[in-house]
Amino acid sequence: MSRRTALVYHDAMSQHTLGPSHPMRPVRLQYTFDLMSAYGLSRLPNVSLVLPRDAKDAELESFHTAEYVAAVKAFSQGDRLPEQPAFNFADNSDNPTFEGMYGAAALSTGASLKAAELLLEGKADVAFNISGGLHHAMDDHASGFCVFNDPAVAINAMTAKGLKVMYIDIDAHHGDGVQAAFYNTDQVLTLSMHESGRYLFPGTGEVEEMGSERGRGYSVNVPLAPNTSDDVFRWAFEEVVPPIVEAFKPDVIATQLGIDPYFNDPLTHLLLTVQGHAQIVQRLGEHSPGMWLAFGGGGYDLMAVARAWTLDLAVMAEHHLDDDLPASFRQQYQGADKLRDAEIPNVEDDILPKTLLYAQRSVQEVQQSVFPLLGIGSS
Repeated sequence: MSRRTALVYHDAMSQHTLGPSHPMRPVRLQYTFDLMSAYGLSRLPNVSLVLPRDAKDAELESFHTAEYVAAVKAFSQGDRLPEQPAFNFADNSDNPTFEGMYGAAALSTGASLKAAELLLEGKADVAFNISGGLHHAMDDHASGFCVFNDPAVAINAMTAKGLKVMYIDIDAHHGDGVQAAFYNTDQVLTLSMHESGRYLFPGTGEVEEMGSERGRGYSVNVPLAPNTSDDVFRWAFEEVVPPIVEAFKPDVIATQLGIDPYFNDPLTHLLLTVQGHAQIVQRLGEHSPGMWLAFGGGGYDLMAVARAWTLDLAVMAEHHLDDDLPASFRQQYQGADKLRDAEIPNVEDDILPKTLLYAQRSVQEVQQSVFPLLGIGSS
């Protein structure tokens, strides 16, 4: 039987803007949904399109402070503007305030809560919120384009039911906000594979960040070098993720599927292809214990976002898609005619060994310092 797959989406998620020059463009979600629809994914018998809901303040406050939630609401209405810097908001910055900000962020977070509810109620095996994955927001301030941290809020809804959650983040940026949310607990294991913070925001995510107190060993980081390709990324994934899943034995996997590791992404320096990304998603699905909560994330090449998350949804639904983009989509949008990348990033001969060596060092550090804390390799 094919995996029961839910896509949580409404066009309202794609209508706001963070500013004319801001790299985060919510319209990318409309591109993505239009391509999914052109392929007929939502009409498959095992795929359901589910409308999101708004997150309630009490749900947001399962992670965020009440003061911060109230500030976001006020800023959204144009109030208390002199207090913006205290919450890391500023005009012409990564985190500008905008009219309707609270509503947009509450809807995105509510979509992730709705996805979690579908799993908890046994209505889906995997639920995907393409507007989610806003993994940088901290409990008391905005960060990295992220207002509310929907993965943390949705994971809290699942841990409240006594479930163990393994959060796996393949965004090019370190999932620092989610790591911070669960740094002291062994009920949630966070694992982030990302471009090293030595080269990219937020500047964190070294192997040494392993958690504390009860959470010691339950924060795992695999920093990678710029120019890391599909093959090197996949090798590092296989060395680290399967043994940790087997050791932790989660009830749920929650995956942040940012597509900013894409080789043409304007903000990052990794070299993944759309199909390389989908191969990792395929492997994530193979490790799902039966409940798979999936979020979107970063991605600033709009057409790559649409192609990648469409292919990812097909992987979740165990459905093959032809490589030629549907004619209806190509007529509406310019810029691509194939689902998978025909152009493969050209890696210079002297670069590949360097990126592999960097990955090998990160993996070795994880295996030496984190694996023993999780009982991996012990008799």
